[in-house]
Amino acid sequence: MTTRPVGVFDSGIGGLSVLQALRADLPHQSFVYVADSGHSPYGERDPSHVIARARALTRYLREAHDIQTLVVACNTATAAAIHLLREENADLPIVGLEPALKPAALASQTHRVGVLATRGTLQSAKFQALHQSLTEQADFVLRACDGLADAIEHQDLPRIEALAREHVTALGSCGAAKDQIDTVVLGCTHYPLILPTLQALLGPEVTLVESGAPVARQTRRMLPQAAETGEPRVLWYTTGDAGELQTAVQRWLQPQARVETLRI
Repeated sequence: MTTRPVGVFDSGIGGLSVLQALRADLPHQSFVYVADSGHSPYGERDPSHVIARARALTRYLREAHDIQTLVVACNTATAAAIHLLREENADLPIVGLEPALKPAALASQTHRVGVLATRGTLQSAKFQALHQSLTEQADFVLRACDGLADAIEHQDLPRIEALAREHVTALGSCGAAKDQIDTVVLGCTHYPLILPTLQALLGPEVTLVESGAPVARQTRRMLPQAAETGEPRVLWYTTGDAGELQTAVQRWLQPQARVETLRI
C-alpha cells in the first residue's frame, strides 16, 4: 500500500536543507515540497503576511495532496504561524523549526554562542522566550542577517559572499579561546546551503549548528505511517520562478527534478 506523502514548505529554497535530512532519515517516504518564492523573503515581512501564506500553503498541501504530516521548514514561519496552524489543523501532525540554541549552548566550551537568523525570527515572541530561557547557560550574540536569505534564494554568489562576510564579522571574535564565540547557530534554513562559505569565514575551530537532522527525527516519530519499502517520489512546486528552484534542486538534491509553478 502506498503511504500518503509528507508536505514540506519554506519561503523558498532554504527548506531543501531540511528536506535533505528528511530524505536521509526516511529514505522510502514520498514528499511534496513547496517553495513560496513568489512571496519571500519571509524573514523581512510583516508577521501577518507570513501567517497568511502559511495558512494558504497548508490548505493547498492538504487539499491537493492529502498529506499525512506537515513540516514547516522555515524558522520564520514556525515562529509566526505554527501555533495557529496546529489549532486549525488539529488532526494533522505538524513539525516546525526553531533555532538550535539549546544544543548550541550545551556544545559551547566558551559559553559564547553566535546566532545568525532573519530579523523576523529574532523579533518573534517564540524566539525571545527561548532565548530568555537559556541566558544563564550561554552568552548569545544575535545577528539579523538582512538580505542573506534573499541572496541565497537567487543564488547570487558575489552578494552571498559579501553579506556572509558582513554578518559574520558583526558577530565579533570567533574561535576556541576564552571569551570567543566557538559555536554558531544557523537560524534560517537557507544558511546551511552555504555552510562551506560560512565555515571558511568563521574558521575551523567554530562549530556550526543547524536544525535539519533533529527535525527529521521528530518527523519520523510523529508520522502516522512511515514508508518502509518502495520507491519514493518528490513533487516540486514553487510560487515563484520555476527555473530558480529547479536549478537549486538539481544542484543539491535531485539531478532530474521537474518543478511546477503554483498560483496560490
